[in-house]
Amino acid sequence: MQIASPIFGKHPLPPVSHARFDIGEVVKHRHFEFRGVIFDVDPVFANSEDWYASIPEAIRPSKDQPYYHLLAENAEGTYVAYVSQQNLVVDDSEEPVDHPAISGLFDILDGHRYRLKPTHRH
Repeated sequence: MQIASPIFGKHPLPPVSHARFDIGEVVKHRHFEFRGVIFDVDPVFANSEDWYASIPEAIRPSKDQPYYHLLAENAEGTYVAYVSQQNLVVDDSEEPVDHPAISGLFDILDGHRYRLKPTHRH
C-alpha cells in the first residue's frame, strides 16, 4: 500500500511492528554472550547500511522488525548495542546490569526491569 502526501509524495507504508520488549527491560542476546537494558526502540531498522552489511549474511536479521538500543555488558566491558527483536530474549536472572549510563536513566532494578527515572518519562 502507498500513501499520497503533498509533502512526501507517494511512499510505501512501513510494516506494522509490535515491540515485544519495553524500555528498562533486561534482555540477553539469543546467540552471543551479552545482556543489557533497553533504553530505546526503533519500530523498524534505523541504523546505517554499512552497519547492516557488516552482519554476516547467514545470520543477518530482517529490517522489518523492532530494533532495540541496549546499555550492554559482556565479559570484556560495557557498550551500546543495537539488536533486532528476533535476537533478544528476556534475561530472568534478576541480576543488575553493570553499565555506567544506567544510573542516569533508570532507578532501581525491579525483577527483570529497571524503572525509568521520573524526569525521563513522558
